[in-house]
Amino acid sequence: MTEPDDFHPEDDFAALFEASTRATSLKKGQPVEGTIVGIGAEVALIDVGSKSEAVLDVAELKDDDGVLEVAVGDRIQAVVVDTVGGLKLSRKLARKAATDKEVEDAYLSRLPVEGSVTAVIKGGYEVKIARSRAFCPFSQIDLFRTETPEVHVGQTYTFRITEFKDGGRSIVVSRRVILDEEQQARAEEVRRTVVPGAILTGRVVSVPAFGAFVDLGGGVQGLVHVSEIGWSRVADASEALKAGDEITVKVLRVDEATQKIALGLKQLAEDPWTKVASAYEVGQVRPGRVTRLAEFGAFVELEPGVEGLAHASTFPASGQRDAWRRTIKAGMTGVFQILSVDPDKKRIGVTLMPDGTTAAGLAEEAADQAAATARATVTQVAGFGSLGDKLRDALKGR
Repeated sequence: MTEPDDFHPEDDFAALFEASTRATSLKKGQPVEGTIVGIGAEVALIDVGSKSEAVLDVAELKDDDGVLEVAVGDRIQAVVVDTVGGLKLSRKLARKAATDKEVEDAYLSRLPVEGSVTAVIKGGYEVKIARSRAFCPFSQIDLFRTETPEVHVGQTYTFRITEFKDGGRSIVVSRRVILDEEQQARAEEVRRTVVPGAILTGRVVSVPAFGAFVDLGGGVQGLVHVSEIGWSRVADASEALKAGDEITVKVLRVDEATQKIALGLKQLAEDPWTKVASAYEVGQVRPGRVTRLAEFGAFVELEPGVEGLAHASTFPASGQRDAWRRTIKAGMTGVFQILSVDPDKKRIGVTLMPDGTTAAGLAEEAADQAAATARATVTQVAGFGSLGDKLRDALKGR
């Protein structure tokens, strides 16, 4: 059997020797980096370059919802917690099992540690980690500062040691840096899903008059402009939405340069203008509400999302410029007749009918007028026939 050209027995033996010696050189509390080579129901196998794989509890590879955060082939950092009968690793130091040396190693390797918040003290919290007491500033306990600091007392969180001095007599920890990293990781995942046309669920975080900011996850926020909330005109976003609302939105635009995300709500409902062509015709009479005034006339909502324009020229003449503005106010209701319909341009012309006019009354009046017209036509035809007969009789007599 011919060996490959690049096969060097001495190199292969050196590698095996290094791996076997490394297995015995790894010590409890030592930070290591390895590759996940297998994930079972309870433990994962980690290749740390030793003769045999190390093991790590699968629970340490899952998030708070029990979902795996890693996959085979991923690189992770951990700490050796046992060498008897094989290598056992941990990604976070259990507060009951960690020694002072392991806490220091966690600080040097930037590994997370578990700690219990025991009390509120001046400027922050007292946190118990293993047999040590640590300090966590108020600003580092969460992403958002709370008005009631006591809510964290008694809770067990994951922290990162940011300062380790005097042999462990002075330890400062931060939970916020862990949360920031998790949020950044989620933000990257969320941004991959934020593309024009995507339908996403988010939470309203603030509602200024011009729109609503929506958290799509991981701190990624988009804006639903007030004009995109509904097909009906909305003057102030707070009329339709409030902070804390869970809503489903459609991604309209993503500006890669500024990372601004434009969202829409109304796009998830049918545009009422698609039915205008079949539902509206000239001469119809419909109730409406004046929504706003312009120099050239009044906009009238005929149904949610469908507005018509009552042009200034359709109001009774008074001899005074813009006299119609004294009687027509935003919010008033009335009966309007359809003058023109252009679904393609989303335009409907209307005129305000006189006070006291009702749709039923106008319909009855129109029916009476049609009946009167029909009677007049019959009379005219009958009269013309009688005259024709007389003319024929006169001609016959000649």
